[in-house]
Amino acid sequence: MKRKIVMAGGTGFIGKFFENRFTDSGYEVVHISRRPQHIAWTDTENIVKALDGAEMLINLAGKTVNCRYNDKNKKDIMQSRTETTEILGHAIEKCDNPPPLWINSSTATIYRHAEDRPMTEADGEIGTGFSVDVAKAWEASLFAFKLPHTRQVALRIAIVLGEDGGVMEPYVNLVQFGLGGVQGPGNQMFSWIHVEDLYRIVLFLKENEKLSGVFNCAAPCPVTNREFMAELRKRMNRSFGLSSPKWMLEMGAVFIGTETELVLKSRWVVPDRLEKEGFNFTFDTIDKALLQILK
Repeated sequence: MKRKIVMAGGTGFIGKFFENRFTDSGYEVVHISRRPQHIAWTDTENIVKALDGAEMLINLAGKTVNCRYNDKNKKDIMQSRTETTEILGHAIEKCDNPPPLWINSSTATIYRHAEDRPMTEADGEIGTGFSVDVAKAWEASLFAFKLPHTRQVALRIAIVLGEDGGVMEPYVNLVQFGLGGVQGPGNQMFSWIHVEDLYRIVLFLKENEKLSGVFNCAAPCPVTNREFMAELRKRMNRSFGLSSPKWMLEMGAVFIGTETELVLKSRWVVPDRLEKEGFNFTFDTIDKALLQILK
């Protein structure tokens, strides 16, 4: 019988990468999502059946934050994270053989705008605002469950970089069209992680059975927006790129239906717990990551 992993949400860039890797390793990947071919979020009975006997649950569910933060979108962003997490927790409670590990997405955006020092799990300062409120509620919905046979882990994930999708496409397009300068002041920190290392973190947490709680998922060498764009131009053989001041970004964000927070907030997040536990990053610096992605 195949070993089983349950993936909730996971229909986007990260989820597809994970599914391919787990499938290649011989796992059966069972999906819970809104897609017709997957187990529906309202199908409690089959969610319990899927989780029973699974080696791990990975929850990546949540409406994209790449939208305008109007009242409807705010409600959908919040509920798509907290309600799905609660559904999964109640389903685990009903399992005869619950998964020993439940990994739930969170976000590195939970920390304040930081240009003065890096944020660790132990001494990072939680920020304010809508995105932070979502992150706090998301984690609270996970850790509200007391599950004696299931370790619970929240991954505070930084900006994920990889070959097929994610945020790389818009950044690459900017450089290609001559707009690959800095966004806003350029001094804001850009914490990132290669999707391969994110997958390896999941395996690391699975293998280290004493680990639970919150983990920052970010490469150990964050860069400024200016440094990131310079490295990207270098890898794409572009010597120059026009910058985008804040006012221009705000106008453009309205036009394309997103928020400037996604590029202007300074996320200075480091993987303190993972490094102390002995995790080694394959892509620890931005030049290594971009060399692989843009090969």
